[in-house]
Amino acid sequence: MAQQPAAQPARKAPQAHEARVVRTERITPHMMRVILGGPGLDAFTLGDFTDHYVKLLFAPEGVTYPEPFDMERIRAEFPRAEWPATRTYTVRAWDPVHRELTVDFVVHGDEGLAGPWAARAQAGDTIRFLGPGGGYAPDEAADWHLLVGDESALPAIAAALERLPEGAVAHAFLEVADVAEEQKFRTPAGVDVTWLHRGDRPVGEALTEAVRALDFPAGDVHAFVHGEAGFVKELRRHLRLDRCVPRERLSISGYWRLGKTDEAWRAVKREWNAQVEREQEG
Repeated sequence: MAQQPAAQPARKAPQAHEARVVRTERITPHMMRVILGGPGLDAFTLGDFTDHYVKLLFAPEGVTYPEPFDMERIRAEFPRAEWPATRTYTVRAWDPVHRELTVDFVVHGDEGLAGPWAARAQAGDTIRFLGPGGGYAPDEAADWHLLVGDESALPAIAAALERLPEGAVAHAFLEVADVAEEQKFRTPAGVDVTWLHRGDRPVGEALTEAVRALDFPAGDVHAFVHGEAGFVKELRRHLRLDRCVPRERLSISGYWRLGKTDEAWRAVKREWNAQVEREQEG
């Protein structure tokens, strides 16, 4: 008698949390920091990753959901057009003592969902989110670290740099619009942070040039490269094929894609990544 395949464990539904805005801070002209707290975070925990993220939930206008909030129930009972839109954001910091979650938002006027919400947020406002997720933390065993990203990756890179131990060697390249968008954060001695001002150049062009020009230190590198998918693809090719960085030493993906909405990018991201793998690993 043929053996029956083992039953697959049921996929665990992502946990939803409701947080309350504690305070906000505009840290640069186009970056808004929102600190979230409240009893809805009593069950929230983070692991050791420095790129932890949450998926913020935005209900379509006029749509309300039954309590207690349950994403599985919503997906089962509501038409897809009434599901909440999701926007993925990196956790900039988590204070387990005060149970406060810090999230930074790039804001460009009324463009998008999350940025305008953050710009308007006031103490007491509430928002739901799913998570956390994540998968990267700088490996202390590495000889040196390479961290590269645009504004979308800045919170994760800042968190990683602050995690590095004293004596760690790291090169970080951060691309922002101009000098007014630079941020200050703690870094140990031995960490070289280079701010690149995009100006009117295509996003990521300055980052690609900087990494190509870098005199790589000797030894094992652990790399984190995230941001707009186009330049990330070019740097992946450079790191894998020109610099021969092993795949397992790369945390690399496109957080967003120029010319595509968040929903449109998520719809094609899996195939985009597969195509990049075929082109660069074939």
